[in-house]
Amino acid sequence: PDSLAPLAYKLRAYTVPLRNLGGCMSADNAWMILQGIETLSLRMERHCENALKVAEYLKDHEKIAWVRYPGLPDDSQYEKAQKYLKGKGGPMVVFGLKSNEPQTDGQTLVNSLQLFSHVANVGDCKSLVIHPASTTHSQLNEEQQRSAGVSPEMVRLSVGIESIEDIIADLEQSLKTIA
Repeated sequence: PDSLAPLAYKLRAYTVPLRNLGGCMSADNAWMILQGIETLSLRMERHCENALKVAEYLKDHEKIAWVRYPGLPDDSQYEKAQKYLKGKGGPMVVFGLKSNEPQTDGQTLVNSLQLFSHVANVGDCKSLVIHPASTTHSQLNEEQQRSAGVSPEMVRLSVGIESIEDIIADLEQSLKTIA
């Protein structure tokens, strides 16, 4: 009967994937997830330590106009980071380049980094970078970008767990490539 059609669909939606994919994950997948969960706190500690050092380094750099990192005492979100993040600022550091040509210099900076991977995602163990105005938000004009919180000089880092000396050295050599 037609009245049972919705139930029939629901039963099929539940049983076919269960039959085809199994009721539980494989032992290898379970082991990998468990390894990730067990080491997450150690990795986050390193992410946060590295990100704070990167933010402090960039804050004092002559080619940087501004730095946003909730772990810095003068950041507008510092109090919230203290309250909700146990004093940690997380792995994300956002900064603006001092530049007369921020679009070009942002792309140059990103392309000259060697340790950082140029990708749009965040939260990897390795350091990641993106210049949103020329990538993720490039379909928008400058006014639309600014209304979305993206300025031409903005660069976003997801700081990884590599050696902090290597991370800062890579940023330093890349900053030397812009005017």
